[in-house]
Amino acid sequence: MIEIIPNWHPVFVHFTVALLSLAVGLFVVTHFIKGPLKHSWSIVAHWALWFGAGITIITGLTGLYAYNTVGHDTASHIAMTDHRNWAVFTIAAFLLLAVWSIIRSRKKQSLGVAFVVAMVVAGGVLGSTAWHGGEAVYRFGLGVMSLPKVEGEGHAHKHADGKGHGDQGGASGQDMEGMDDFDVDIKEEPASDGHNHSH
Repeated sequence: MIEIIPNWHPVFVHFTVALLSLAVGLFVVTHFIKGPLKHSWSIVAHWALWFGAGITIITGLTGLYAYNTVGHDTASHIAMTDHRNWAVFTIAAFLLLAVWSIIRSRKKQSLGVAFVVAMVVAGGVLGSTAWHGGEAVYRFGLGVMSLPKVEGEGHAHKHADGKGHGDQGGASGQDMEGMDDFDVDIKEEPASDGHNHSH
């Protein structure tokens, strides 16, 4: 069977971000254009919102599973809790917007400025949620099996920016200190600091 590391959440989250971002963009654009293109893009915007909201339920459930099973320490616990809290608001907002648009569509009523503004606000919340999720993974290493060694045989070369693998251009020395020997298996027991969510 295919092993998804660390779980299915990273698979579904990309569909959520892509579909809902597309919906936000199209609802904003179609509010300012006229003619046949307005009608066509409006249809796409509605379906992107509906499919996005539907798959976001799965994204949220797999995210909750990840929250309760991925090994973590105190710092990463705070990071993923922030991500979870933003995600709750995002899911609730887009589900409400999807229901709103379905009701209006069934009644053959157009969506007004208030709906477009609400979509933009929800889009901002979505962006913040995605950013916090990226922080949890790329800054705190949640769900990552291992990190590449900074230096090694055949890998001490320079990049276009003149920095080698040993340079700390993208992060402070404190953030990267000791990471060249860092190799973690997520199946091992997490740090025993009272933040293991496994049941």
